[in-house]
Amino acid sequence: MQAAPHAPDLRAARRVVVKIGSALVVDDRTAAPRTAWLSGVAQDVAALRARGVEVILVSSGAIALARRALGLTRKKLRLEEKQAAAAVGQIRLAGAWAEALSAVGLNAAQLLLTLEDSEDRRRYLNARATLGTLLSLGCIPVINENDTVATAEIRFGDNDRLAARVAEMVEADALVLLSDIDGLYTADPRSNPDAAHLPVVPHITEEIMAMGGEPPPGYSSGGMRTKLIAAKIATGAGCAMAIALGKQDRPLAAMEQGARCTWFLPEGEGRSARKRWIAGSLAPLGVLVVDAGAARALARGSSLLPAGVRAVEGSFGRGDPVSVRDEAGHELARGLSAYDVDAARLIAGHRSEDLEKILGWRGRDEIIHRDDLVVLAPTA
Repeated sequence: MQAAPHAPDLRAARRVVVKIGSALVVDDRTAAPRTAWLSGVAQDVAALRARGVEVILVSSGAIALARRALGLTRKKLRLEEKQAAAAVGQIRLAGAWAEALSAVGLNAAQLLLTLEDSEDRRRYLNARATLGTLLSLGCIPVINENDTVATAEIRFGDNDRLAARVAEMVEADALVLLSDIDGLYTADPRSNPDAAHLPVVPHITEEIMAMGGEPPPGYSSGGMRTKLIAAKIATGAGCAMAIALGKQDRPLAAMEQGARCTWFLPEGEGRSARKRWIAGSLAPLGVLVVDAGAARALARGSSLLPAGVRAVEGSFGRGDPVSVRDEAGHELARGLSAYDVDAARLIAGHRSEDLEKILGWRGRDEIIHRDDLVVLAPTA
């Protein structure tokens, strides 16, 4: 008999995304931030940071924080009312997190994203670079859906999927969805006494998806189904995901101490899925010809620096796929360019420290970052 799979250990993760729903952030009676609870989460984040773990928070709550103050107390709001509430509430939400995190010596950073920001190549590169820089500076990015500019109905549960996209974007080791339930059950545990808790889900099958059902009253705003959709996104990108109870004062510490939750295991080939997409699914729009030194650096897994580029061909924009070739014309790699063709021609052959002087603005040190690069053939 095959042994049951082990649950991942949050203590082993080096980069964690934590999604927090409105019901956890906002006191339903007062429509104010739950400051004591936020303080507990901030303490958990500080403990993770003290171990060198990078943490990103994806927090709902902007609309809920503003509804009462604006007199928008009807259960169903028009889209423009939700957008107005988000504009007012986002200031309050960011302030609440900034205060909680500063109390434990951490700097909060606000980012407003949409799902489209993770799907459009240029916006994806911008968002990922910003997040990477903030993490390198020790900041705690606090991300929310950019509800103020939504052009379609703001649907509950979007932040579950957004958190999964963020985890995919930054190559997180773990995504934690803090909820009002301690994981996935085979049926609704409130109405079915035979419902069994699932501590580990190795693969997200159709049977597992069917357990999500429709969003029932009393669950977090998106319901279980949106969490399972998030799990498919995250695990497909090689990131483990947990659904955990968020109501206690120190929910992440509770997880580390063995509190019950459901872990979804990452797919074995998840990390390489994006690389396969770059290598085989995108037709190159240009060519970067590199010298022998750059070719050797690529073979060692390094990024492509402008200094090693000898020629630039084709017509491409920032974030577009390009082919990397040696001076004999052999294709060495494919990747997503951090510069458009005009800028690439200007900086080709120059050192990274000279780029700002050449371009008149500060861009990336790499013309293709190694995370956006797939080496196709060994080089001498």
